[in-house]
Amino acid sequence: MKLHHIAAAVAVTAGLFASSAALAQDFKEGTVLVRARAVHLDSANKDSTGLGLSIDNKWLPEVDFSYFFSPNIAAELILTVPQKQHVYSNGAEIGTLKHLPPTLTLQYHFHTDSGIKPYVGAGLNYTRFSSVNLLGGAADIDRNSWGPALQVGVDIPLAKNLYLNVDVKKAYIKTDVSAGGTKVGSFKVDPLLVGVGLGWRF
Repeated sequence: MKLHHIAAAVAVTAGLFASSAALAQDFKEGTVLVRARAVHLDSANKDSTGLGLSIDNKWLPEVDFSYFFSPNIAAELILTVPQKQHVYSNGAEIGTLKHLPPTLTLQYHFHTDSGIKPYVGAGLNYTRFSSVNLLGGAADIDRNSWGPALQVGVDIPLAKNLYLNVDVKKAYIKTDVSAGGTKVGSFKVDPLLVGVGLGWRF
């Protein structure tokens, strides 16, 4: 079963068992929602270098903070810790790097009588690459990447001020690749990020 199928099943199951109507609370101006998620990164692994570059897919921890400007509009800051990735060329490992990809999105939250709160979002991703070690230093990448991010998710009430969260994001991350100081192409990570976690309402 694919990961997004598992996430969908978790959401449906929780929705069936939670007393959503009794737990329903509207988000208000000034509401803060803090979530902790386990997120699976699935890289698009597209490159124009001819080297067949790829990174490993992995699970990573994520924490985000949403601030509500109104019952429907919120801004979300998505954070994690620097993630170490193994880098491959045509399946053979050529080195490692770390990346830190904070993301800021503006969200629209839909309110339902059941208390289940789906949302959509769009915003900006900034990725900082560090500890780059490719081909023993013979290859390198640009350290900074800016790109859009898209998001869809749902918060399902489990108890007062506690929610199950399922979230899917698409982030656009690209870096130029060089060898011997000469650019040889670009590498697009462009990951799909599927997360499941809990949210606390303040």
